[in-house]
Order: sequence, then structure tokens, then C-alpha cells
Amino acid sequence: TDNLSEALKKLKITSTDSTADSLEGCLDCLLQALAQNNMETSEKIQKSGVLQVFASLLTPQSSCTAKVANIIAEVARNEFMRNPCVDAGLIPPLVQLLNCKDQEVLLQTGRALGNICYDSHEGRNAVDHAGGAHIVVDHLRSLCSKTDPASEKLLTVFCGMLMNYSNENDTLQSQLINMGVIPTLVKLLGIHCQNAALTEMCLVAFGNLAELESSKEQFAYTNIAEELVKLFKKQIEHDKKEMIFEVLAPLAENDVIKLQLVEAGLVECLLEIVQKTVDSDKEDDIAELKTASDLMVLLLLGDESMQKLFEGGKGSVFQRVLSWIPSNSHQLQLAGALAIANFARNDGNCIHMVDNGIVQKLMDLLDRHVEDGNVTVQHAALSALRNLAIPVVNKAKMLSAGVAEAVLKFLRSEMPPVQFKLLGTLRMLIDAQAEAAEQLGKNVKLVERLVEWCEAKDHAGVMGESNRLLSALIRHSKSKDVIRTIVQSGGIKHLVTMATSEHVIMQNEALVALALIAALELVTAEKDLENAQLVQILHRLLSDDRSAPEIKYNSMVLICALIGSEPLQKEVQSMAFLEVISKLRSHENKTVAQQASLTEQRLAVES
Repeated sequence: TDNLSEALKKLKITSTDSTADSLEGCLDCLLQALAQNNMETSEKIQKSGVLQVFASLLTPQSSCTAKVANIIAEVARNEFMRNPCVDAGLIPPLVQLLNCKDQEVLLQTGRALGNICYDSHEGRNAVDHAGGAHIVVDHLRSLCSKTDPASEKLLTVFCGMLMNYSNENDTLQSQLINMGVIPTLVKLLGIHCQNAALTEMCLVAFGNLAELESSKEQFAYTNIAEELVKLFKKQIEHDKKEMIFEVLAPLAENDVIKLQLVEAGLVECLLEIVQKTVDSDKEDDIAELKTASDLMVLLLLGDESMQKLFEGGKGSVFQRVLSWIPSNSHQLQLAGALAIANFARNDGNCIHMVDNGIVQKLMDLLDRHVEDGNVTVQHAALSALRNLAIPVVNKAKMLSAGVAEAVLKFLRSEMPPVQFKLLGTLRMLIDAQAEAAEQLGKNVKLVERLVEWCEAKDHAGVMGESNRLLSALIRHSKSKDVIRTIVQSGGIKHLVTMATSEHVIMQNEALVALALIAALELVTAEKDLENAQLVQILHRLLSDDRSAPEIKYNSMVLICALIGSEPLQKEVQSMAFLEVISKLRSHENKTVAQQASLTEQRLAVES
């Protein structure tokens, strides 16, 4: 301690004119003290005011420069020392030293700047202001191909410095990307893949940058996919694999990179991991299984990568993913169902999968999750069924396989995501399937649940899908029994509200369903239509210039049907509809104009 106090005093007095030798002794004493107790020594250095002295010692000519930079690097390992280093004016001289040729000076200067930037807004700003990042990126470029130990050490320190400089700071990350750091780092990874410390630094830097959209475009122009897969294949340790996964996941969000990863053989690596870890209960293996299967699903989100792996339904990858569905692992069941939902993104794939028995596998999976089931698995399996039901030729096949009954088992679910997918699946299944629509539309339990969900104000998706399914049951069945069931369950008011939706498609579906109600069961529905103020709503839709042509057309068709009811006809007469409709005779849309003339004639006759 005495030596340290002595050295600090001496440094303050003699820094300007002392001989290099006496300075060296003082600096060695400081480094020794820091090695023994970094925190305590750093506090003493701060209190002594020596930091300001260091600024004048950081000159390229001095033989002590590397030691001074080393001391700064050591003290800046303490959070409380980073701002004082900035305030002491150490950043500009340190950045200037990045231009010197001495490797030891560069190494210690890189460490000092990296440590000062660690989690320090002020440190980063000062380095940015002094232009430090630019010089370091240039160094990385020029040293990139050198594989001697000293150069690799320097590269590792510079990578670390840039990482600390830009960590969780979008502005500084964008700055590095604009300086072209990405191709350099990818090249580094390729050349130095044998050097564990440098590889690790590159990976952390990639993880940092890969979150930014602008970086993904740059990554797509490099051979990052190939390099990461090559590196991944060599890894045995869980932590190392995890690090590579953390870079792969954000990069795989880019469709171009998805395809590159598939072509580089990532899928085979992932399938191998799944096979090795599926029966293990070790924590690391469970984590790896989840990451690998999640990443697999992500790769299937790209149209090209998905189609490449589907290989007309004959692909070994597709077959392996199918085998996940009956697995006992919830994680694999989930990934398998999500993968099928992703494969089911075009009609050709959907038709092939339904013809090859995928529906039964998904229904068996759902069956395993009816009682206290896993919600994410339910949601994923229903998503897959919904997508498979989109092609017209699949609907009847899926209905006769019993999909509607399998899906209805989840009517009791209180989970909005499951409710949402259940509704979407049923709506897809009954599209243009009159018999199925009638059967479901007469199912009182289903209709009552739909009416209940039509009021789910907290869940707009569930509310919208319930309304759309109610309307679809009427539109596709055109059945009086279905209409009576919906009237008795209190569904009419929801269809009327749906006619005022902000989505034209939903407005239209509601108006067509209401026109069928008026044509087939007007007397039964009359009271409900009156209470829901349908006539006033139609007047508003026809008066509003913003209403789409098909909305105006279907509103007029509905008016003509409603005047078959005495109370509703009175309402129509009291609201001066003729005035609004006569204006529409000159509408730019021919069909609207023609319907306006017909409606005007009907109203004139009735009055």
C-alpha cells in the first residue's frame, strides 16, 4: 500500500519531466497492485487524480505507452471507473494510438477502449465522437488474413472492442454495418475457425448485429450460412452450439438466408440433434431439442426453402418431420404440427398431404390433447388442419374423415388462440359444403358458443371469426332450420352489427346472410331484425359515399326482401329511402345503378 501511494505521488509530480525508467517503476507498481486487488487499487487511482496525468503519457513516442494503456484497461474493468476515464480525457489520445504500428500498444489500447465502452453510454459516445470504430474496422480488414498468434490475439481484442461498443445500441450497430464490418467478420470466421477465442468473439458480434433488418441484407451477400453450418458440425459442447443457434435464429428470419442455410445442410444437422436428444431428460438436451425443432419450423416459413424440403412430399426431411407428430415429446409434436402447417401453404402440397393420410395423424394428435391438453399443441394442430382445408377438393375428404367432429371437441376451450383456430378450421371446412354447413348450423351447442364468442370484446380475432362462421353457416346451408337455430340462440343482432364492420369482406358476408334470412325466414327473424335497427343501418350504408359498390348492392337487395314484413316495411317508408336510392341510379358501377332502379320500382309499388 505504501509503495502504491508513493508511486501515485511520484507519477503526479514527475510525469512531465521524469526519466522513462522512474516512470516504468511507478507503472509496474500500479499494475502489481491492480493484479492483487483491482477494485481497491482503482479507487485509489481515481482519488489520486492520476487519471488526468495518464492522458499526457499516452503518446506514440513514449516507451511507457503500452503499460499506461494496460493500466487503463485494468481499471476500466470496474463499472465505477468508466465515466471517470472519459471525464479525464483519455478517449481521444487512446483513439490516436490506434494509428500506431506497435502490436503491444494496439493490443492494450483495444482492451482499454473495449472495457471503457462496456455498458457505458458515455464511453461509447466518446469513442464514436473520436472516430475510434472506423480505425478498428480498418485494422480488422488489414489483419483479417494473418494467422500468426499475435495477429489473432489482436483480432480477438478488436472484435471484442466493437462488440462492447455497439452492444444493444441500434445506432452504433447501424454505423458498423454501414462501415461494411459484416463481410469482414464473416471472412474472419472462415479463416480463423480453428481459433476458439476469436470464433467466439465473431459469433457474439454476429448475434449483436443480426437483430437489425439492415444487417440481414448484408449477411445474405456473404457465405455466412456455409460458415456457420461448417462450424456447427464441429461443435460438441452444448454452450458452443447454443452460441451458434443464437446467431442462426435471427438470420433465419430472412428468406434468402433460409434458403442458403437449407442448401448448406443445416436441416440435416438439426434432424440429427433431434434424433440424439429426443429421449433424453438432461436439461441441455431438452434445450437443444427445442432450439433445433423451433429452427426447423422457422426454415419452413420461407416459400422456397419450404418447397425445397417438401420435394413433392417425397423428401426425407418431410418424412422425418411427419414422424414427430406421434412422438411422446410435446416439443416435437408441436414442431411437427407447425411444420405441417408451414408445408400446407399451397394447394398442391395440401392435396398431396391429405391424400397421403396426414389428417388422421393430426386428429390422433388432437385426441391426445383433449383433456387438459397442451394449448400450444392444440393450436398448432388446428392451424395445420385449417390450412389443409383451404383447397376445394380437400374439404369433402376431410369432412368424411371426421375432422369437424374432432375439432368440435375443443368447443369447451377457454383459450382464445385455440378458439380462434377452431373457428377458422370449421369456416374453411364448410365453404360451399351445404350438407356440412347444415349439420353444424343445427348444432345448438355450437351455435350458442358462437353467439357467446361474438361478444368476446377482449379478443377481436375470436369475435370476428365467430361472426364470420355464423354468417357462413347460413350462406352455405341456405337452410331454414339453421336460420331458426341462430334466431333462437340470439345470433341475429351479431350479424346486423357485423354489417357495420370496418372490413368490407365481413360487411358483405353479413349482408348476404341477412338477405337469406329475410328471403327464407323473415317472420321468425322479424322482431330481432327490428330490435337490432337493421333498417337504420342499411340507410346509413346506402347514404355513405365511402361504402363499397358491393355493400350498396347487397344493402338494396336486402331492403327489397325486408319490405315483405309489415313492421320493417313501415320503418323503410318512414326513413325516406327513395331519395337515397334514386341518387344511386347514376352510380358509376353498372350493377349498383341497375339494382337502384329495381329497388326504386319495388319501393314505389309498396308505398
